[in-house]
Amino acid sequence: MDDGADDRFMDLEVKLAYQERLIRELDALVRTFGDRLDGAMRELAQLKDTIGPPEVKTEKPPHY
Repeated sequence: MDDGADDRFMDLEVKLAYQERLIRELDALVRTFGDRLDGAMRELAQLKDTIGPPEVKTEKPPHY
């Protein structure tokens, strides 16, 4: 290979290495947010259980 091809090959390897690192970092971030979302959903379910179902009022408002 000539030097130009070697340089292009090296550039591609460097870009690939950065992309692989970025994918690992983004995967970790998505997993962290997924875990946090799961925790928030569990907490919301517990709060709903604690509060109970909403009260339904059937009386007419005072202006009737």
